[in-house]
Parts: sequence; C-alpha cells; structure tokens
Amino acid sequence: MIDFILLVVKGILWVVVAVGMVPFIIYFERKFAGFFQSRVGPTYAGPFGALQSFGDMAKLLSKEDLIPEWADKPVFRIAPYILFVPAFITMALIPFGPMGVTIFGRTVDLVMADFDAGAIMFLALGSIAVYGIVFAGWASNNHWSLLGSLRSGAQMVSYEISMGLALVGIFIMAGSVNFVGIVDAQQGNFWNWYFIPQIVAFVIFFIASIAELNRAPFDLAEAEQELVAGHMTEYTGMRWGIFMFGEYVNMVVVSAVMATLFFGGWRAPFEALNFIPGFIWLVGKVLFFVFMYMWIRWTLPRYRYNQLMDIGWKIFLPLAIANLAVTALIVSVV
Repeated sequence: MIDFILLVVKGILWVVVAVGMVPFIIYFERKFAGFFQSRVGPTYAGPFGALQSFGDMAKLLSKEDLIPEWADKPVFRIAPYILFVPAFITMALIPFGPMGVTIFGRTVDLVMADFDAGAIMFLALGSIAVYGIVFAGWASNNHWSLLGSLRSGAQMVSYEISMGLALVGIFIMAGSVNFVGIVDAQQGNFWNWYFIPQIVAFVIFFIASIAELNRAPFDLAEAEQELVAGHMTEYTGMRWGIFMFGEYVNMVVVSAVMATLFFGGWRAPFEALNFIPGFIWLVGKVLFFVFMYMWIRWTLPRYRYNQLMDIGWKIFLPLAIANLAVTALIVSVV
C-alpha cells in the first residue's frame, strides 16, 4: 500500500511540475518574443505581466464552445485530448533522480516506471500524438483543417524515421534502450554525456523534434498565412486552448527526453556538484531546451513545405544512416 502511495506521489509531483511550468513558459515566450521584436510583451496582468497566461486561461474557459454543424462531433470533441496521452505516459518513463534513494526509511526509485524499452516506447508514443491533429482536421470537415492535418501527418512520417535512427547510435553506445540505463551510462563529468560523441545525432534529433512539435519554423500544420489556423481553424474556447496547452506540455516532455538521452538526465555536469538534487539539474536542462525552441521560433522564418520535406528526406535521413554506420563501426572496432 505504501509503495502504491509513493508511486502516486511521484506521478502527481512530476505531472504538476511539467504542467505547472506551462503557464510560465507561455509568459516567458511572450516576453522573449517582445525582446526579439523590440517590444515589451505582457505588462499589466500581475507583476511584470506574470499572470497574463492565467488571465488568458480564464478568458478561454468563459468562451462559448462552438462545434460546426457539419463536423463529426464525437471525434471533434476528443481530438484535443489525444495530444496529452503520449506526453503523460512519457513523463512516467523519465528518471528525475537516482535509483534506490532512501526517503522516510523506505527505498524509492525516482522514476515512475522503469520500463526496459522506455526509449522505444517514447518513439512509439510520438507517433500516436499526431492522431490528435489528424482527427481534428478530418472531423472539422473543413478544407483548411484537413490540409493542416495532412501536413502534420506527413511531417511526422518524414522526421520520425530520422529521429529514431539518430537515437540508435545512443542505444549502441549505452547498450540499453532503458532511460535509467542510458543515464547511468553517462555517469561522471559532462564529457561523458552523449551529446559530444553523438553531436550529429543530437542535431538531427533536436531539429526533428521541432517538426514533431509543429513549432516554427516547421509549423506548416497551422501556417496562418496559408491555412487560416490549420487543424485548429474550427476550434473555439478551451478546446482551442487545449491544443496550445498540449503543444507546450509536449515541448517540456521532449526537452526532458533530450536532456535524458544526450545530456546526462538528472546528473550534474561535474561530480563535485552532485550535492545539488538531480531533479534541479533535470528541470534546468529542460528550461534550457525550452528557451532554445523559443529562440529559434522568433528568429527564423517559416520554411516552405517542399523545403521541409527536402530537409527530412534528402539531408536528415542519409545523415542519420551515416551516423549510425560510423557509430556501429567505431563501437565494434574499439
């Protein structure tokens, strides 16, 4: 019974932290966007505009939930929530501290689910998330929505392959597809982290994750100049807000995965800093990657759709295969 209570506490803690970060991440993105565009961003709601996201949430909750008469209503209603399922399951696989920690006299593993094939499950769940967008576009029975959802599906197919192949090099080096095992293989100082020997894989994974998250400059699924709002065109109120909220939750989760696979997860960059809790290091790395996503969004213009496809199939896929071949050769020889 106590083990079950500890599992529930770990789950609630990680979900509350990941979801609780979202309103503040949205606020900081608005501030960063203002800085990059020589304006001030939110200023009135709360100190320095810090409560602007909560005001927007209250506004969206008060808006009328409109569903088009011609839409497939059951699918239309459920589509936004599908985005959250992969994110919350992936959260359970991320170790946010060492295994076998003693808390109140009990030994606790600081991970919700120490799944043997956690990294493989992450890739599988990433393929499921796109169904929320595809269902939303199809159920809306709107030309712009359908085009946006088809674009998103094509992006997923194009970049999921490169993303998966990029991670195989890490699996070979770590000898494991378990998140806990991969973090343990990076113990020591920061030069033992996999982002150094697998820098090519990291670049591929990071850029592919931008396409997977539908973030600019790869936000072709909701390119407003071309498709109004893409798959979200017919959504109003909090259902539209759930799509936006889900994008940020997924960004936090993918950042946590990236930190775990390439940057030592919860481990400190120097062993001398191990007195700082691992959870703090993991959250700090997540926030760093979130900032990088924001920086790229407000710096680069949107790519054309043919350019997006060319990058995925003509550059990243051959590069990921070459990186895998070189990694396998070096590991087998050494």
